[in-house]
Amino acid sequence: MPQERQLMERIEADLLIPGRGEPSRRGCVVMENGKLLYAGPSANAPSTAGATVTEAAVVMPGLWDCHVHFMGLIRPDLMALVSEPVVTATARAVKDAERALMAGVTSVREVGGLGIYLARSVLEGSVPGPHIYASGGVLSMTGGHGDIHAFPLDVLHAAEGASCLLALCDGVPECLHQVRLQLRLGARLIKICASGGVMSELDHPIHQQFSDEEMRAIVEEAGRAERIVAAHCHGKPGIMAALRAGVKTIEHGSFLDEESAAEMVKRGAMLIPTRFIVEHLLKMKASMPDYAFRKLSALADRHAEAMRIAFEHGVKIAAGTDIFVSGAATWGRNGLEASYLVKAGMTPLQAIEAATANAPDTLGPQAPKSGVLAAGFDADVIALEANPLEDISVLGNAAQVVGVWKAGSRVK
Repeated sequence: MPQERQLMERIEADLLIPGRGEPSRRGCVVMENGKLLYAGPSANAPSTAGATVTEAAVVMPGLWDCHVHFMGLIRPDLMALVSEPVVTATARAVKDAERALMAGVTSVREVGGLGIYLARSVLEGSVPGPHIYASGGVLSMTGGHGDIHAFPLDVLHAAEGASCLLALCDGVPECLHQVRLQLRLGARLIKICASGGVMSELDHPIHQQFSDEEMRAIVEEAGRAERIVAAHCHGKPGIMAALRAGVKTIEHGSFLDEESAAEMVKRGAMLIPTRFIVEHLLKMKASMPDYAFRKLSALADRHAEAMRIAFEHGVKIAAGTDIFVSGAATWGRNGLEASYLVKAGMTPLQAIEAATANAPDTLGPQAPKSGVLAAGFDADVIALEANPLEDISVLGNAAQVVGVWKAGSRVK
């Protein structure tokens, strides 16, 4: 069945923020059939007779969140991934996807969760949501961050097919098999745990997980399918091992130092710091397992320092929140990550670039032509009623997002 042709739309704005480059006063965006035909000063715009015209204070690319988890959890406790029905979690995740889209998040990179399945429903138009580029399950060694230590292993292995997270593997053959399983599901990237974590019970955030040999095998297997590998990693040993293996994005990077920052720049790797989740969980002591809150409190200040080190050393940064708890307290506030990037030393314009133009690069060869207002790019666009260059927190307030166009169709 032929796709219905979209009408041409034109947005006239007092300020156009292109994602990369300098803003334009009195800017204009023209889009048709899912693509941008023009973006720049209104005075130079082509004739658009018959186009639908929208007036806005600010127009900019749709936001990206480069680190999310559609898990449908109502509290920050990963044991619910096994104990709660997947159908219940999915129902919550559907609403979370809609909240993100209505807040101006037109694309997400989902690094473990139900997104691998949810992406299909969004793509076919069954449910509203952003473009979802998902990894499927998170590859973890037994006893690692992706293991749920309180359950017997036979229970976890039995749950792997239904769980949105579990992908345990040990040794090169099992690691290769798990990469292939995620690719079979349609993964757009592969996610691994290269260090311990906060929400897992028994492992230490600093310790390296997976051997160098296992990581190299995962990266090489993913690379044959033109997928990059993203590594959950807090500790320096894991960061350095992941970089040696050819991992392209470091997630969290809590104990990043000058040496590891320099190595990231040398190898062209990116950092997704995920400060949003640190700040959010620090306010949720009563809802978190005690072991998780203790680990989070121990690394929170060091994580903020690592963000500053990365920025000062020129590490390329993309915005990601690590939201994994369902509900309006998290989903729809994704844009607040830009505020934390500014607090770490970025200008508002640099933080916007991290949340737009830099973001597709976190997918390597799978990157769409997105995140920039320029002719030929995807028409993922938002209109704001206030200027984020004057108050960056505007991006985390869904009420300030007065228009959202996804692939050229207005959805808000």
